[in-house]
Amino acid sequence: MWFFDALASGFQYPTDPGRLQWFRIVFGTVCTLRFALSIGQGGWSRLTSGSLSLHLAEQRFGARRAHLLAGVYRPALILRTAAAVTLTAGPLPRLSLLLLLAGAAMELLYLKSPNAVRYTLLTGGCLLIAGDLGQGTTIDHTPSTANTWAQCLLVLITTDIYWNSAWQKLRSPQFRTGLYLAQWVHVLTQVREQLPYRRQFTVPRFIRHHLGNLTDRDMRVWKLIATTVIATEIALPPTLLIHATIPYAIAAGIGMHATFTCLKPRQLVTFSGLTVGTYTAFSAG
Repeated sequence: MWFFDALASGFQYPTDPGRLQWFRIVFGTVCTLRFALSIGQGGWSRLTSGSLSLHLAEQRFGARRAHLLAGVYRPALILRTAAAVTLTAGPLPRLSLLLLLAGAAMELLYLKSPNAVRYTLLTGGCLLIAGDLGQGTTIDHTPSTANTWAQCLLVLITTDIYWNSAWQKLRSPQFRTGLYLAQWVHVLTQVREQLPYRRQFTVPRFIRHHLGNLTDRDMRVWKLIATTVIATEIALPPTLLIHATIPYAIAAGIGMHATFTCLKPRQLVTFSGLTVGTYTAFSAG
C-alpha cells in the first residue's frame, strides 16, 4: 500500500502530484461557496457600529482592537473571496492560499464555534506545504515526491476526523441508540414552519412524515442508521486506501455526507465538501 511505502521511505515515495492539485481546485471552490454564503447571511453587517457582534468584540479585545478588526473586516471578506476564486483558477496559487487562510483565520476572532474554520486551516495547511500546487487548471500526472508528505498528512487528518467522530458517537448512548437523530427530525417536523430560515434544513418530506414520529419502528430505523454511520466512518479510511475498494468507499462517503448536509446544509457545506475533496489524496496514482 502506497501510504505505508511513503512512510517507510521518509516520504520519498513518488506519487501523482495531480492528486493535491485536484484538491486545490476543490478546496478553492468550497471556500468560494462558503465565503459567498457567509456574506449573504448577515456576514456583511457583522461588526457594524452599534451591533451586538461589535459589542462582544469590544468586551473581548478592548475598544481599540475591536474597532481595528471592524475596520479591516469588510475588505478582508472581499479579499479572501477573491483569493478563493484565484486559488481555484490557479494563477499564483500559493499567494492566493495564504490570503485565503488568513481571511479564514479571521473568523476565529468572532465565531463561537469555529470548527469549520479549524478544519479549513488544517486542510489548507496541507496544501501550503505541498511542493507542486500546479498552475491554472492544468493537472500534472508525472510521478514525483513533491507532494508526498502533504498528501500523507491530508490522509492522516481525514482518518483522524473520521475515527475520532466514530469514537465520540460510540461513546454517546443517545447517538448510538438512534435517539439523537430521531429527536432531531421529530423536532424539525414539529417546528419547521415556524423557523425563520427554513431553507437551512432540507430533510425530505418523506423522511419527516415516516420517520419523524418517535414510534418504536422509527427508533429501530434510526438505530440502524446510527450504527451504519459509525461503521462507515470506521471503514472509510482503510477502504479509500485499497485500490479495489476505492469506488465503493467514495460512493459510501458521498452518500453519508450528502445525508449529513441535508440536516444543516449551510453549516455543513464546508466540512462535507472538504472531506469528500480529500478523497483525491487517498490514491497515489
